[in-house]
Amino acid sequence: MAHRIASVERNTLETQIQINLNLDGTGVGEFKTGIPFFEHMLDQVSRHGMVDLSIQASGDLEIDDHHTVEDVGITLGQAFAQAVGDKKGMTRYGHAYVPLDEALSRVVIDFSGRPGLFYEISFTRSVVGGFDVDLFREFFQGFVNHAQVTLHVDNLKGDNSHHQIETVFKAFGRALRMALTPDSRMSGMIPSTKGSL
Repeated sequence: MAHRIASVERNTLETQIQINLNLDGTGVGEFKTGIPFFEHMLDQVSRHGMVDLSIQASGDLEIDDHHTVEDVGITLGQAFAQAVGDKKGMTRYGHAYVPLDEALSRVVIDFSGRPGLFYEISFTRSVVGGFDVDLFREFFQGFVNHAQVTLHVDNLKGDNSHHQIETVFKAFGRALRMALTPDSRMSGMIPSTKGSL
């Protein structure tokens, strides 16, 4: 497979974002968004997805975190779309269950070319580490729309909101890792009977 890397820059009146991505990395993450809890979750994606990921974001945090979180999702989705290229030889589907103490989450992803987010999390608190947990849906929606993937995110149980969302991001990373893994039996082939994704 060709080098699966991407560099994407997105600049608006609300945010300026630069993302560098290597799908065949070693799980090295570097994040500067001004939102510590969000960075902690992004680090889970990098580490458990075994992708090298650098995200530099400057946004209108004096208003709130919404624009920065959503636009990071959009830009990350664009980076993944660029890095997977024609998708030849990739596994395509990925899934993971991840526990953290009492919490358990499941994430399933399909690099289908069709954006769809199916998101079921009943948080026990609305804010974790100063972060509005409603914004995680905005992050995933931005990612899905621009990576052109179908994504199912389900928190199956959990009493601690930090644990709930951390299991989701770890499972997201693991599902990505599975879906992105090259399949030697599919070498040079697109994993679809349609011949395109």
